[in-house]
Amino acid sequence: MLDRLEVPVIAAPMAGGASTPALVAEVGRAGGLGFLAAGYLSVEALAERITATTALTDRPFGVNLFVPGPRSTTDLSGYRERVAAQSPTEPGEPRWDDDSYAAKLELVMALRVPVVSFTFGLPNPEDVHRLHAAGATVVVTVTTPQEAAQAAQVGADALCVQGSDAGGHRGTFADDGVSPGGGELYGVLAALRLVRAKVDLPLIATGGLVHGADVAAVITAGAVAAQLGTAFLATPEAGTSAAHRQALAEGTRRTALTRAFSGRPARGLVNRFLVENQDRAPAAYPEVHHLTKPVRATGDPELMSLWAGQTYALVRPAPAAEVVARLVAEARQALSVAITRISPV
Repeated sequence: MLDRLEVPVIAAPMAGGASTPALVAEVGRAGGLGFLAAGYLSVEALAERITATTALTDRPFGVNLFVPGPRSTTDLSGYRERVAAQSPTEPGEPRWDDDSYAAKLELVMALRVPVVSFTFGLPNPEDVHRLHAAGATVVVTVTTPQEAAQAAQVGADALCVQGSDAGGHRGTFADDGVSPGGGELYGVLAALRLVRAKVDLPLIATGGLVHGADVAAVITAGAVAAQLGTAFLATPEAGTSAAHRQALAEGTRRTALTRAFSGRPARGLVNRFLVENQDRAPAAYPEVHHLTKPVRATGDPELMSLWAGQTYALVRPAPAAEVVARLVAEARQALSVAITRISPV
């Protein structure tokens, strides 16, 4: 299915509110594929968003699920005290949960969502089989060739290959607790080539892609589609907060990988909270996510998780369908120029 898209552009699932039914529908209308993010939503809220999306479009779309990881044994009391001293509001209580993973999995099968993707780990082979029986295409997010091989073994239909320049959470299966990126880092083209040499599956490329030339680059490197998140954050259809939009529009902050907000490596705009906690945040997801949630909800851009890819400053506000059309036009132009330079008339 993924290799039959009218245009090879996918709107990435962005948990926390940015991915909306309207955004998904508009990207589908423009010939691409949009994803809803199930992360952090209740099962009821996810059902509402799926229903709203199907009311807006008859095009295929996807839903992304967070695969639950192990409980952390780290004592988080010290980090909670640290965050409390930095914020005008009381932090939340650190706790582990599975993000209602099993119930959400049942929901996407019952509602026959066309594409189901997974981040932070692998679905088990039995669930992949059940998804296939429900007519779903199964995609697993990977960051290394080793993860790609594991995803192929459980029966994934396609892989979303994420480069380290991507905004938001890294899709790595395990956080090493040492490096800010949670393990070895590959740029999107390097990751794509290494994974392509390891497995024979359709590949989606993601990470720092904002221009049509980026789309052309990953397609020529072997991807069937390019997945973009940051490029859609400034669209009117996205649920991006006003403070986040403003920080993106200013374009003056650098980005960094950090565990400070969630306990898992993620790339965002550098602000005071990130700087003050970059070297202190423990590898404990989702415990840290719940701890910092009230702080992030203050709306203060110095305390929020302002997720963005490394090339965010190149993004310009426009409706989602226009973004897709521009990407396609730029990709065609880039390919035309490349062909001319390689084979001059």
